[in-house]
Amino acid sequence: MAAVLCAPLPALARTELDRRIMQLRDQMRLVPDQSLAELLALQPAARADTPRVQAELLAQIGLARKHLNQLGTAEATAEQVIAYGKTLRDDVIVANGLLARSAVLIARDERVAAHRLAFEAEQLALRGGDQTVLVRAELAVGTAHSEQGNFPAALAKLQLAVDHARQVGDDPMLLFHALRALTSMYVRIKERGKAFDTLAELSAMAEKQRLPIQMVLLKTSEHTVAGSFGQQDRALRAQLDSLALQRQLGARHMLNSTLNNLADTYLKRRDYARAAHYATEALASSKGLDNFDGDATAHVNLGHAYLGMGRMAEGKKNFEAGLAWVEQSHSLPDQQEILLEYGEALEDAGDLGGALAAYHRERTISNKLFETKRQNTMLELQERYEADKKQRQIESLKSENQHHLMQQRVWWLLAAVFALASVVVGLLYRKVRQANASLETKNLALKEQSTLDPLTGLYNRRYCHEVMAGLEARPAQAGDNLIGALFLLDVDHFKHINDSYGHAAGDAVLKMVAGSLRQALRDADLIVRWGGEEFLAFVPAVPRQRIDEIARRVLLGVSSQSLRHQERDISVRVSIGYAPFPLAPAGEPLSWERVVNLTDMALYLAKSNGRNRAYGVRGFANLQRTSLDEVEQDLDRAWRAGYVDLNLVMGAGEASPA
Repeated sequence: MAAVLCAPLPALARTELDRRIMQLRDQMRLVPDQSLAELLALQPAARADTPRVQAELLAQIGLARKHLNQLGTAEATAEQVIAYGKTLRDDVIVANGLLARSAVLIARDERVAAHRLAFEAEQLALRGGDQTVLVRAELAVGTAHSEQGNFPAALAKLQLAVDHARQVGDDPMLLFHALRALTSMYVRIKERGKAFDTLAELSAMAEKQRLPIQMVLLKTSEHTVAGSFGQQDRALRAQLDSLALQRQLGARHMLNSTLNNLADTYLKRRDYARAAHYATEALASSKGLDNFDGDATAHVNLGHAYLGMGRMAEGKKNFEAGLAWVEQSHSLPDQQEILLEYGEALEDAGDLGGALAAYHRERTISNKLFETKRQNTMLELQERYEADKKQRQIESLKSENQHHLMQQRVWWLLAAVFALASVVVGLLYRKVRQANASLETKNLALKEQSTLDPLTGLYNRRYCHEVMAGLEARPAQAGDNLIGALFLLDVDHFKHINDSYGHAAGDAVLKMVAGSLRQALRDADLIVRWGGEEFLAFVPAVPRQRIDEIARRVLLGVSSQSLRHQERDISVRVSIGYAPFPLAPAGEPLSWERVVNLTDMALYLAKSNGRNRAYGVRGFANLQRTSLDEVEQDLDRAWRAGYVDLNLVMGAGEASPA
């Protein structure tokens, strides 16, 4: 590949070789292996072309390798482009290489680093004056803003990219990609009319230019827009049309993703036979492609479909196969998501024991993720503290210097006009007081931001750890009527709400539950966004006989609320596990973390037995015949064996078991 990079030659217009590279770039999504072979064959001809064309060829070779999952080689190729551009001091070439490397990092899910490269590439592209590379950079930056949750900045950047792309007359796909990105942005911010208007412009472009890749990508965008705004039948037709086009064009590398998406669509419709059909075809399509993500997704979809059809052994086998693929990638969030889907599928199939085991595995991963996040947060806070400390030292030195200078001036003024000096000192004193007051306000705001969950306004998990760690886990004395209690809540069918109504609806549900908890509990009680759709509440002093009543009040408080989202009513219920704290079996007080673990087991018992109910741990018996570890492993079995005393509180509309 190094032979491609020759001495720089000036370039003013797109060459014949450049146009051929552009054509291969466009077909790369459909047939990356064929495109890579043709790109490599162009290297001898590139030696006589301009430096930017040589760099573009090398960048597209790297991107073709990325589509083939050859990520190591793809990144090395992108770095080669960057080095070539730096040698020539050509900002456009460097920007092109940075964008190629950013795309590889996105494929590796290293998004923070990828976003940083995109921002750097945009600055270089602005200096370089190449409109095509600038539009690519603006699209990457707009996507970065969107993934960071900064939707206003993302929308402005993508609209700018579309405006600039309209000025490029010799690259028909550039405007098409810009409009697709803008369409996706309109979907994310729920701009229904603008999303469909932009989709219509995409459709007109595809009909006019009749490029195969445009027709395929158009159907993908149509599926996204229609599915996001309630037109599920149109979304399904778009998926099927896209699949037919990909088969016609021999786009094997795109087929796997489309087949998996179709299987997922039919799973949501509970059409398990069709879901199994497309998942099986997805598995077959990925052979020889080194597509680990596609294999994992296909196995999970097939496992879910088989469980829905009652083929339990085959379903479990495929779910475990999918998990095995994901474990190789060491992606804990992906494992957690699959285990949640596994648990819900087993529960729907009637295997409550298997569902509980899957939920236990998910809980273990959730704890690992929290610990990792906590450690990273501590490191970030330490780095921030050190940086702030240095900044304060610098400001202190500046302040001292200013103080000495001011002192000299004050003495000089005192010698001249004492009255005027008194006025100056008074003004300085007031300024210091104002600065101190402003600093105190900022410190309070910073403290509040570090302890509160930004979505719900409740305390976050880190703050809960700080508060609970300061409590003494002593056993309650006989006759004590006031005790503490821990309640762990989980929103029922939250994944279904997100899948059916969108993540904005899920956020609205979480805010509603937070409000219900504030109404049901007291100001002195600690209410925490524990993670995801889970909430934790610590009631520090409550009459022993009223703990069950609190659980009932929370169940009824949530279920009585009405949530309307986009003209659709959403029914919200929660399941609860709870226990007194302190809790001291055999006189030995348990740590608060262990009591939370017991409430977690009680919560999953509530979910496994129908949801919209609460199970409370009241005490233990006959622990000499078992151990607390065994009780925690299977709370249901321990309850039925008489080792633990549980109480059941039913939610509204639920009949008490006989």
